[in-house]
Amino acid sequence: MTQKKHSAPKTHTSRRTLLSIGSLAAVGSLANTALAQSFTAPPNHLTGRPYPTPIRPLPEGKRTFGYAIVGLGKYALNQILPAFAECQHARLEALVSGDRNKALKVAQQYNLNEDSIYSYENFDNIIHNPKIDAVYIILPNALHADFTIRAFRAGKHVMCEKPMATTIEDAQRMIDAGKRANKQLMIGYRCHYDPLNRQAVSVIRNGRLGTPKILTTDNTDILDFQDPSAQWRVTKALSGGGSLMDIGIYGINASRYLLNEDPIEVMAMTVPPKNPNFGDVEDRITWLMRYRSGAMVHGSSSFSTAATTRFGLQGDKANLTMDPATGYYGNRVELHETDETEVWTPRMFTIPQLNQFSAQLDHLPEAIQKKAPITSTGEEGLQDLKIIQAIYKAAETQKPVSTDWGNWRLG
Repeated sequence: MTQKKHSAPKTHTSRRTLLSIGSLAAVGSLANTALAQSFTAPPNHLTGRPYPTPIRPLPEGKRTFGYAIVGLGKYALNQILPAFAECQHARLEALVSGDRNKALKVAQQYNLNEDSIYSYENFDNIIHNPKIDAVYIILPNALHADFTIRAFRAGKHVMCEKPMATTIEDAQRMIDAGKRANKQLMIGYRCHYDPLNRQAVSVIRNGRLGTPKILTTDNTDILDFQDPSAQWRVTKALSGGGSLMDIGIYGINASRYLLNEDPIEVMAMTVPPKNPNFGDVEDRITWLMRYRSGAMVHGSSSFSTAATTRFGLQGDKANLTMDPATGYYGNRVELHETDETEVWTPRMFTIPQLNQFSAQLDHLPEAIQKKAPITSTGEEGLQDLKIIQAIYKAAETQKPVSTDWGNWRLG
């Protein structure tokens, strides 16, 4: 058997970094707020986090689309803010945080003045800042809907982290608010903009696997309860669920974009946790999805299992392996045919190490400018959430649950 390599060897990958929101006391207060009938703002006493310096200076030039980043947790600090250095259209325009001292220091690093800093309480004042074209919401899941709707009321486009909401009703509220405001709602499915995931889709669409038969997706990690961000992830009022909502969603969404099809039935099973930290949400969960085409999907997620992000698709002509599949960098795609294996990996020591993030940030202004469809829409996020809720129901009832709502795909 021969092997073709299309770029440099595999590099070490960090699958994801947990964003941080604050202490357990802050989480409790957030939970109460999230359950309230009318939401105002998260508390203004968030725990301080590291302040990494920009990976490279922000470029000069006419980048005409300004973002306000809502929430300065680790994902925002370590992935999103540095990625602006590689954007061609998007620029960092404002910060929204409950910790003004942190926001001041980050603003200084990114050459923003104090007028570009907002709190959660005065967030609505962004309506008076024409330099802000969109907000990027990077907060606990239960806060996504309210901040999205507030941003639309302020006349801004919205990018929102996944999962887009904790309930189907909130997701629909977000979509409806965007339509009323005539503004775009984009969900932060970064893998849609990762070259290796796009390569996998291309290989499948070109028919090199033949007819897809069996897809397996595994996304696991060991949650660090010493990290304050772990607290909201196991608080259902804030997260909406456990490992399935947080990292299993990668497999749910990938199943849809790899197969270009939606499931018609799901089954699922959870494992009763021994760790009392998982009293509110699931730790380990597995699911099966059946498709009208005959394809089958087996998925798993866990918060207590060694870190894995791996997809495997078997066709009647060849097999495709993605391992790592959804890393921040260093993803790898292998096509296994009868007598040959082809391998695609990122090129090392090149600027596009961050490109899935910068490409995602640029996609929104590009689509708006060209009046083209958004790739990762609110409707895409809603469909994932509906499937996730069906999986939870199947696990609870131990019975198959129909998801035959029609084959909705943007393509």
